[in-house]
Order: sequence, then structure tokens, then C-alpha cells
Amino acid sequence: MKMLNYIKEYFTGAEIIIWSVSSAVIILSFCIFDRENYLTLLASMVGVTSLIFIAKGNPAGQLLMVIFSSLYAVISYNYSYYGEMVTYLGMGAPMAVFTFISWLRNPYKDNKSEVKVNSLSKIDIVLMIVLTVLVTQLFYYILKFFNTANLVPSTISITTSFLGVYLMFRRSPYYALAFVLNDIVLICLWILASFDNIQYISVTVCFAAFLVNDMYGYLSWRKMKVRQNQN
Repeated sequence: MKMLNYIKEYFTGAEIIIWSVSSAVIILSFCIFDRENYLTLLASMVGVTSLIFIAKGNPAGQLLMVIFSSLYAVISYNYSYYGEMVTYLGMGAPMAVFTFISWLRNPYKDNKSEVKVNSLSKIDIVLMIVLTVLVTQLFYYILKFFNTANLVPSTISITTSFLGVYLMFRRSPYYALAFVLNDIVLICLWILASFDNIQYISVTVCFAAFLVNDMYGYLSWRKMKVRQNQN
């Protein structure tokens, strides 16, 4: 009962609806197209839950993202999407840990459940561009060496993922837009995988749900920024 009261008080009605609908669609798609790989279902549920916390600027979302990244890396490995495996295990999970620490160190008015929204400086933007180019080039050759399936979209996924984690670490609302682009790329990747194995439709649906959550995340962070600046 206390947990239900906490959820009602902490999350808005829109957030509860988004999480509930996302979870229902994920479970339904799993029951229709998969019914075997419970690891995919677990990863999807952890993922959408992490995103609703991240949309509120809550550091707890980053801890859930570490778990999701680890689970998703295993799923990607099973389909030879080594780019996704390396991205989430070698970059997504570690950056989620760093972001968790950064958010705890930068709370909004001593509220550990809400991070202080940041504005990017010109140096941040230049550094972001330089690092993104370097990371993209490096991983392109790594993925090519391992004969990664669907090399080009896999490389684009790394680019958008890095932009997302960098902006999230810097506490910028634009992290969500970078992940929106990443979600679109991943939807395309897993649609291609679904042609070989229909079970991967459930993964495609997972990232479609992520797309909606990240779009909401951007709107939520913009509102947070306005509210924090007014106060």
C-alpha cells in the first residue's frame, strides 16, 4: 500500500499511463511473438522503468540502466550485433555509473531525487563533436573486424548512443533527442533481425516503447529546466 501511495504521489498521471501502456505492449508482444526468451522481456521491463525515472531526473534510473545495458548486451550478442553489445556493455553501462555519480553530486536544491538541469557551454559542444567523431571511427573498424551484422546502421547506433550518454552525463535535456534518434536506428536494426527470427519483433516493440518514453523525457526535462530556473 505504501508503495502504491508513493507511486501516485511521485509520478504524474501521464507518467503512470506511459509506463503502464509501454509495459502492457511489451508483455503482449512477448506473448505473441516470443514466449521463450524471458531475458528479452526482463530487459525490456527494466529499460522502460529506467526511462521513466530518468525522465524525472532521478539517479535511480541510471542504476536500472546499468542492469538493462548488461541484459541487452547478451541479447545483441546472440544475434551477432556486436556493435550493440560493445556499445551497451563497454559504453552504456560504465557511462550510466558515471552519470549516476554525477547526478548525485549535482542535485536540485539538495533533492537527491532530482538532478539540476545543466546548459551546455561552447566547450562542451566542441568536445562532444570531437569525441563523437573519434568514437564513431574507432568503433566502425572494430565492428568491421568482427563482421558485425548490418554494419552501417550498427555504426550509426554507436554514434547516437554516444551522443545520448554524453548529453545525459552533462545533464542536458537534449540527451533525450539523441536517444530518440538511437531508438529509430535500433527499431530498424531489429526489424531486419526479425526477418530471420520473428521472436525479435518483441525487441523491436521494446525500442518503439523506448521511443515514446524518450520523447516524453525531453518534454519533462524542458519543463524541469524552466521550473528550476524560475525558482
